[in-house]
Amino acid sequence: MNINIDFDELKNLNPQTPGAWPWTAKLLACGLIFFVIVILGAVLHWQEQWDSYQLIRDEEDGLKKTFMEKKKDAINLDLMKKQLKETEESFGALLKQLPNKSEIASLLTDINQAGLGRGLLFDLFRPGTERTVKGTFAEKPIAIRVTGGYDDLGKFSSDIASLPRIVTLTQIEINLSGSKLSMDAQAKTYRYLNDKETAEQAKTAAPQGGGAQ
Repeated sequence: MNINIDFDELKNLNPQTPGAWPWTAKLLACGLIFFVIVILGAVLHWQEQWDSYQLIRDEEDGLKKTFMEKKKDAINLDLMKKQLKETEESFGALLKQLPNKSEIASLLTDINQAGLGRGLLFDLFRPGTERTVKGTFAEKPIAIRVTGGYDDLGKFSSDIASLPRIVTLTQIEINLSGSKLSMDAQAKTYRYLNDKETAEQAKTAAPQGGGAQ
């Protein structure tokens, strides 16, 4: 059956008298009403399922992302273990450069000998009171004043940096003393607290922490 649509005729339809419309217009109107009903039914009836579907899709995307991150971590696990081992070895090597409690006295002697070996005169060599740094390390300051030539002072500073144990020079001040130079500085060395000392530090800090609460 051929359906010929006269659009000019459709434009002239009276919406108040649908019974008088030609059968072609009636079929189009029924089709439009059916289409609108289907759309409204989908919106009203399937909206909840659609929301659930979107929620499931979002959850699926999140799980895929988590899976890819876990997969990446698994692939890099051996590399991460290797890096961790290298870090632990580097940390262990640094700890070995820190003197223990029994080695502090010999380290002070090494600093003194480094100055004397460069022909410097010690006007001051005064070890200070040891203090704990972050509950893990102990810092030992040493106030020094040495007199000598410019080159000798520079070589002495280099010798201090080359000691097998970590020693730093801070608060350096150089003044002219006659024909010589006088250098005031504070040498600092550090040591790693042993388990007993760490436990004592924690025990001492515990009441202070409790009082703050």
